[in-house]
Amino acid sequence: MDNFTFYSPTFFAFGKDTENDAGKYVKRFGGSKILIHYGGGSVVRSGLLDRVKKSLDAAGIAYVELGGVKPNPRSGLVYEGIDLCRKEKVDFILAVGGGSTIDSSKAIAAGVVYDGDFWDFYSGKPIREALPIGTILTIAAAGSEGSPDSVITKEEGMFKRGASGNAIRPKFSILNPALTETLPAFQTAAGITDIMAHLHERYLTNTKDVEVTDRLIEALLLTMIAEGPKVIADPHNYEARANIMWAGMMAHNNSVGVGRSQDWNSHQIEHELSATYDCAHGAGLAVTMPAVFKYVMKHDVNRFAQLAVRVWGCQMDFDHPEITAMNGIKALQNFLHSIGMPSNFAELGAKKEDIPQMVQTLCHGNGRPGYIQGFVKLDENDCTRIYEMMI
Repeated sequence: MDNFTFYSPTFFAFGKDTENDAGKYVKRFGGSKILIHYGGGSVVRSGLLDRVKKSLDAAGIAYVELGGVKPNPRSGLVYEGIDLCRKEKVDFILAVGGGSTIDSSKAIAAGVVYDGDFWDFYSGKPIREALPIGTILTIAAAGSEGSPDSVITKEEGMFKRGASGNAIRPKFSILNPALTETLPAFQTAAGITDIMAHLHERYLTNTKDVEVTDRLIEALLLTMIAEGPKVIADPHNYEARANIMWAGMMAHNNSVGVGRSQDWNSHQIEHELSATYDCAHGAGLAVTMPAVFKYVMKHDVNRFAQLAVRVWGCQMDFDHPEITAMNGIKALQNFLHSIGMPSNFAELGAKKEDIPQMVQTLCHGNGRPGYIQGFVKLDENDCTRIYEMMI
């Protein structure tokens, strides 16, 4: 196990009707004039936004609003939010929505206090200062409600890139599983896929002797396999949604990733798909992960075989561990297909002729050195072959 430091100060309020305490938590964590940041119709139609405003009014918290966050959140709205916060002297940001809204809020929070272009943070500069953030989560997926991470798409060049820093970990996050019950099955399944991807990206490690975090990741994957089909069959299964929501947070606050190298190649390769085609991130990951795993499996076939045995219940073939490893990857692919996720380029609306441009952007765009580095180093040729495996 590698040396590590870990600090995760987010206060979580979990359970039914917890959104009605939003004002109390904003006040507790120092907010006096806040930006309510959200997406669009669902938080308005459901009455959630009105309940949040009522809570803020009761606590004497002033607020301004900025809606319009889209999936794969865009830099243009971030710049608009930064300008609005500075003009209105906002001192706290409250994200009401899913991972896209929270990521956009984090970018705004970092940009408001920075004398420069917020995109610097998405080009490698660490985030060390930001306005405080709170969240009210409406979809279990990205894990941004507990993480120090944010992903934004820059319209100029359509670069989808990430930034990180403990300064953008939310001060509090309100997690009410009931708020996710109105999600379409496809969005629920995409969220489950994203959570499972976060776990796989940490499981694929070159660090030895990490049994504790291996077992934690395996347990969370088993939870998703057990609970995922339940919420697809019955969207009002509160207990299953509760387990998925907490698993989603644990999968990405990095408590299961400490002390070990991590991968993230699947995410980087998928980011080009969702930047190019605006597909759901989880749907893109459902197509990307099996292709990446099959391509890199031989780098550490025993790690893939271990996952296949411990999580998917595959029989270990000691003479041919690559067979066990491949059976595990196929089991993952079959599971994702069973909950309604796509399996190939065509189902994403992706096109073979776009592969060269995606590879160029992936490996060279926004200052990259010609390759991506995770569990293994992947150059342009590797990435091209992986995309071609998805067709």
